[in-house]
Amino acid sequence: MWEPSLRYPDPAIRALDPRFAAYHLPLAGIERLATGFGWAEGPVWFGDGRYLLFSDVAGDRIVKWDETNGAISTFRGPSNFANGNTRDRQGRLVTCEHGGPQGGRRVVRTEYDGTQTVLADRFDGKRLNSPNDIVVKSDGSIWFTDPPFGIDSHYLGLMAPQELPACIYRIDGTTGEVRMVADDALGPNGLAFSPDESLLYVVESRATPRAIRAYDVVDGGLRRGRTLIDAGPGTPDGFRVDVHGNLWCGWGMGVNALDGVRVFAPDGVPIGHISLPERCANLCFGGRGRSRLFMAASHSLYALYVNTQGVAGG
Repeated sequence: MWEPSLRYPDPAIRALDPRFAAYHLPLAGIERLATGFGWAEGPVWFGDGRYLLFSDVAGDRIVKWDETNGAISTFRGPSNFANGNTRDRQGRLVTCEHGGPQGGRRVVRTEYDGTQTVLADRFDGKRLNSPNDIVVKSDGSIWFTDPPFGIDSHYLGLMAPQELPACIYRIDGTTGEVRMVADDALGPNGLAFSPDESLLYVVESRATPRAIRAYDVVDGGLRRGRTLIDAGPGTPDGFRVDVHGNLWCGWGMGVNALDGVRVFAPDGVPIGHISLPERCANLCFGGRGRSRLFMAASHSLYALYVNTQGVAGG
């Protein structure tokens, strides 16, 4: 059984480079906020309501954690096996769905009245695979990855033929046009913009070893994809970027010592590691100052205050 450290600084938070000291709060420790989920993914913060939403993919639901009292409840269930979540620039929830009895294999937006609008479920007349992770740019455009992880998952029972290659897509914030912007990432998964939005980082989940690629964002598209981070034995999944350009990456699977979050400077050098007893899949920044790191890790939700802020749109 995991127990929080009683000592400060928390020994589970390690600097790998002197630059990490600027972002580590010595009097902040890792907290486990809740546990008992089947497969935690896609956290997103709602500061106006002081709550966090995240997907329990195996549980086919979106879960709500209330900051005011720590209560856990089901926000939506069934959720069409929701995975990645974010908010658009109007504060609405935008979700990637893998599919299920209710439909799915799509990107949906939850309106203010609770109804849902389908933003994308097809491209070039063919069904999407299983939209996985999602971010929103300042111009209102929505960018998402579409690997086949959901429809080739016996675990979720969603087996279906793959109609499209695994690609990265952009939904125009004004016209709603869906456009493929890259098809060269092997198993595209987590994605996030640099603070100035000149770069889009994307996890290659089926590269050997896994990698994080950087693309130049030019005229609403992507150019010059290249490897920024070779993950080696690590397994990056989802990640977010802080206002200083550092990448905070869900990490682990296969090597217990790597489970948690690995932090990379903008030049791709690892500078810190937050050890967890479970593999961390996805994370986001939230809390009153957008300086609390929420980590969705396998069966549990963890949190840690850090000395930086996440960029908007994640």
